[in-house]
Amino acid sequence: MVLRCIRCGREYPEDEVRYRCECGGLLEVVIDLDKVDTNIFDGKNVTLWKYESWLPVKKRVTLNEGGTPLYKLENLGKDLGIRELYAKNEGANPTGSFKDRGMTVGVSKALELGMDKVICASTGNTSASLAAYAAKAGIKAYVLVPSGKIALGKLAQAIIYGAQVVPVKGNFDDALRIVVEASSKLGVYMLNSINPFRLEGQKTIAYEIYDQLQEVPDNVVLPVGNAGNISAIWKGFKELYEAGVIDKLPRMIGIQAEGASPLAKAWKEKREFRPEERPETVATAIRIGNPANWPKAWKAVEESGGTFESVSDKEILEAQRLLASREGLFVEPASAASLAGLIKLLKNGEIEKDESYVLITTGHGLKDPNIVIDNFRLPEPIEPTLEAFRRVMK
Repeated sequence: MVLRCIRCGREYPEDEVRYRCECGGLLEVVIDLDKVDTNIFDGKNVTLWKYESWLPVKKRVTLNEGGTPLYKLENLGKDLGIRELYAKNEGANPTGSFKDRGMTVGVSKALELGMDKVICASTGNTSASLAAYAAKAGIKAYVLVPSGKIALGKLAQAIIYGAQVVPVKGNFDDALRIVVEASSKLGVYMLNSINPFRLEGQKTIAYEIYDQLQEVPDNVVLPVGNAGNISAIWKGFKELYEAGVIDKLPRMIGIQAEGASPLAKAWKEKREFRPEERPETVATAIRIGNPANWPKAWKAVEESGGTFESVSDKEILEAQRLLASREGLFVEPASAASLAGLIKLLKNGEIEKDESYVLITTGHGLKDPNIVIDNFRLPEPIEPTLEAFRRVMK
């Protein structure tokens, strides 16, 4: 197992604390596929650590993450006329988001490397997850968050888990710059998705989708913020393919919010990637203007024959309502971007109805309940009588 640069191909040993190649390129973990267990995909006892032979760590800091439900969205599937529609509900992880997959592996690796302090920049979910796993591991966690731009539910998690929360005057990208410097100069281990070991945990979403469906879907649709998850899931499917477990690959479809959509804009305008200077969207989890993993994400979409799309805040909130009211699935706004993007692509005729789709819903709705409350007004209270309630029913 080695770390390999996706730009120049240079390799580094797995025990070297390094986040980028000397050429500036992003690194990825290359595992030995001759040593993995290919006989475990039987649809039973699905959890993240079922795939331990596919993961690059020996230690295990775990809160029993993974094994998240894969729901068949029968009502929405009929509404939209789609042959098969599923949602992989990552909000069922221990801290309520997919970030737990990355943190169980990332914090485990931190301990292997002898680290006693970990750090991240976060729009919310990463901070909550890092704080929880650092608490489990008994090490110090620092989380830098954009001041005034983090959902209270997520901030509460980071605080109660015992992390040192540091608000930053600026956006996520400003916070990440500080984290990168701190990781190189102050001896703290960075666990943003630039860290290739964190993405190794997130690739298990691909393993679970195949394990639960016992087939590969035609398309995987997911929100894109810092762009690590889409590349991680693609890596997972490619490893399954290269190891001979599967004989086809899905298309990867990345959805961004219009106010934070540098990848979607570059893709649709067929131009070079340029960061979004002032990202803004109701979907705080993907309010990122300069996604660190954009080259990996671009490669995933390009290799898979997929696409990027962007959706408005209005479309995101409507999709959030639809998932809840039609399927009983309450997700945070960023998660609903996957459904919003699917609906938009269908309307534009860019995808086919006679295919299978798995939506990745990345975080629980209780992460950001204020979005719902702020857009809903309770009716006036009624008198405490049956007749008053009868009038309501009419």
